[in-house]
Amino acid sequence: MDRLSLLYKFYVKYLFIILTCSTFQSCGIYSFTGASIDPNVKTYTIHTISNQAPIVVPSLSNTLTESLRQELNTNTNLNQLENSGDLEFAGTITNYQVTPVAPQANEISAVNRLSITLNVEFINHQNEKQSWTSAFTRYADYSSGIDLSTVQEQLLKEISDQLVEDIFNKAVVNW
Repeated sequence: MDRLSLLYKFYVKYLFIILTCSTFQSCGIYSFTGASIDPNVKTYTIHTISNQAPIVVPSLSNTLTESLRQELNTNTNLNQLENSGDLEFAGTITNYQVTPVAPQANEISAVNRLSITLNVEFINHQNEKQSWTSAFTRYADYSSGIDLSTVQEQLLKEISDQLVEDIFNKAVVNW
């Protein structure tokens, strides 16, 4: 090989290393989920979500709590603690409601909407400025010709997934 091609290969490798290193350099920890977590944050705590809604579905509290734990376990490198985590989540289900949303001429609704509202307090013990309290509401529609009990489990899963995504995004996705 001549000297020019050796020099060219050297510069290409050098440029590749520089670009690779600068791509992964950051002021926080980033994941492919978009989570941006301060490197000082190592742990999280999720307190059991309580159910204060006028209509109580016994499994909903546990479903939401476990879904949020799973989301953090899957999409962050944080360790879970029972108490005193760097990030702390507490929540209350404040509303569980079915309302008609598509009235027809015969005054019977064609579609019903199941809505769930969840109040969440998020505390970032490493950076108190990032702490917040917020209400999240999500819903799913179903045909009024179907009894709620036959689709309730599916709707609760769908709504829980949406609520957990909203909470996760607000807490650790800092775009």
